[in-house]
Amino acid sequence: QVQLVESGGGLVQAGGSLRLSCAASGNLYRINNMAWYRQAPGKEREFVALWSSGDTTNYADSVEGRFTISRANAKNTVYLQMNSLKPEDTAVYYCNAAIQRARFHPVQDYWGQGTQVTVTV
Repeated sequence: QVQLVESGGGLVQAGGSLRLSCAASGNLYRINNMAWYRQAPGKEREFVALWSSGDTTNYADSVEGRFTISRANAKNTVYLQMNSLKPEDTAVYYCNAAIQRARFHPVQDYWGQGTQVTVTV
């Protein structure tokens, strides 16, 4: 099995920073990419940032220049450094990963349980 566990959420004032972590564990033959999504109350889940094998990254326009996604390979962990936070960044942040569990297994999508980020004015 595969588990994704997020941590690092919390309450912060506008302009502040937080760093989220997502640790993958279990049968991890290959991790193709890891990403962060978020869901605000009453809204659909939206893409935030993506790390892909080959060390490429991609960001939503709304967080470009403020958020940075990075991965610690040895720990199968991805981080989301969030700077210059705004009240509109308030949401539950979810980790997502496309993982191949074994050599001849298909790549599957996995989700963490989410971590709350609240940004106050």
